[in-house]
Amino acid sequence: MRTIKVTGKGSIRIRPDMTRITITLEGIYPEYSETLEHSAGDTNELKDILEPFGFERSDLRTLSFNVDTEYESYREDDVYKQRFAGYKYTHQMKLEFDSDNDRLGRILYALANCKLHPEFRLSYTVRDIEAVKNELLGKAVADSKEKAAVLTAAAGVSLGYIVSIDYSWGSSDYEISPMSRGIIADNLCLAKSAAYSVNIEPDDITAEDSVTVIWSIE
Repeated sequence: MRTIKVTGKGSIRIRPDMTRITITLEGIYPEYSETLEHSAGDTNELKDILEPFGFERSDLRTLSFNVDTEYESYREDDVYKQRFAGYKYTHQMKLEFDSDNDRLGRILYALANCKLHPEFRLSYTVRDIEAVKNELLGKAVADSKEKAAVLTAAAGVSLGYIVSIDYSWGSSDYEISPMSRGIIADNLCLAKSAAYSVNIEPDDITAEDSVTVIWSIE
């Protein structure tokens, strides 16, 4: 069997419709058990802060959690040494909701002014990621067929049926982040009302994918 292998590429631009806030809590305590206890308490307090904005407690999802030993440097007899400072927990979570600048402003203000002092990052994504993936695959296969047709016509042969399709099924959350963490924190600290005025229209997300198709030729 004679075949031709062609890689097709698909590309689309998507309007983001979901807002994502990535929140990080940290703390250092002398004992391991104390660190875990404070981590659980801080997470529950964060959920208490978010509930008035219409969220279920389960809407705050953990992305990563770890506890590491922490050391600090000190000087003794003109020699720098290190000593054990405690156990540090780092809990990174995400909160997603339908994009709404008014709601976003109130949430960001509450986070910036709560006693937990969390770090947070603002980004945008799409709700129906599977639909985006499917559209990309369709465009990639169509592109492969178009390229294969051009090549076979130039070679004086006919394009036959699909022998195989190779696709990596890579993962992507199609995220765009228009503001850095520092910009958000600096501006929110200046806010005087119970909400922060947010007027953000994120740019479209560009998504790309590819498939390799093997066609029979006649």
